[in-house]
Amino acid sequence: MRDAQPERLASTSERRKKVCVPAVPGSLRVVTHAPPKLAGQIRLLAVALLLCLAIPAVAPAKADDKTKERVVITGPVVVERGDTSGDVVVLDGDVLVRGTVDGDLIVVKGDVTLRGRVTGDLIAVADKVTVGDRGRIDGDLRYGDKKPEGATGDKVGGEVKRFDVEAIVAPGGVGIVIGLWLAVTFSIFLLGLLLLLLAPRAADAVARSGIGKSLLVGLLAFILLPILAIVALVTVIGIPLGLVLLLALVPLYAIAYVTGAWAVGRRILKPGKARILSFLVGLVLVRLLALIPIVGGLITFLVTLLGLGALFVAMGRARKA
Repeated sequence: MRDAQPERLASTSERRKKVCVPAVPGSLRVVTHAPPKLAGQIRLLAVALLLCLAIPAVAPAKADDKTKERVVITGPVVVERGDTSGDVVVLDGDVLVRGTVDGDLIVVKGDVTLRGRVTGDLIAVADKVTVGDRGRIDGDLRYGDKKPEGATGDKVGGEVKRFDVEAIVAPGGVGIVIGLWLAVTFSIFLLGLLLLLLAPRAADAVARSGIGKSLLVGLLAFILLPILAIVALVTVIGIPLGLVLLLALVPLYAIAYVTGAWAVGRRILKPGKARILSFLVGLVLVRLLALIPIVGGLITFLVTLLGLGALFVAMGRARKA
């Protein structure tokens, strides 16, 4: 039985050498020795990233679904003993597997403790992987930062190998970041331009809202709106309202960010200047500040709160009038 395993591993290695990723015109050609099912792993990771852009946060999850893939933005994931989950992708959160992951386990940031079985590959980008006495990985174990503990040959059916994340991302990383920044900025500009053309006087009313009051009202709205949606979902009669509120949160936050940029630009150039020019100045300023690590995220959040609060303050004044 011990002689058969090296032959199986050798054949697997030979199949990997035949993997070829065709180059697409205008894109970076990457040569990899990853298994053919890497495309499925990339698909899972892409879905997770798209969800990260569309959803502010996802509550901690328990991966006990026996058929569906699990994609978690932030929060711990636990697969209990006796439970079986499909592919699991976690962007930020610790993972504990006592049961079985029938597929691949991909963790971008978070510690992984394996006391059960992963039938596919285990990929940990940032933090450490610990394989317990009963842990078993049928495929490969790939890690990007910290060396795994307990990943011996009798527990890992494939290879245990480190991949250099910086070396993979560096050639096109700067171009990707700049391209995404320009695409998002242009999309926000088009949305703001449309709103200014459709409702110029409403935009002026929003710009007159005080900063302090708008931030406070925006923070309250940011907290209360999701709570109201969840409460509505609990009641049978309020389910449609809850669904509409949840679906409306993402476009509402986008409009709030545009409104916040417009309010910033209007305060810089003052009333009397062209509306579109004021919006452009505010947008460029907040988008440039968003590039600052850590601080940029906080500024984006504050601009969104400012716009969200300004919208509600302006609507309150209009109702009173």
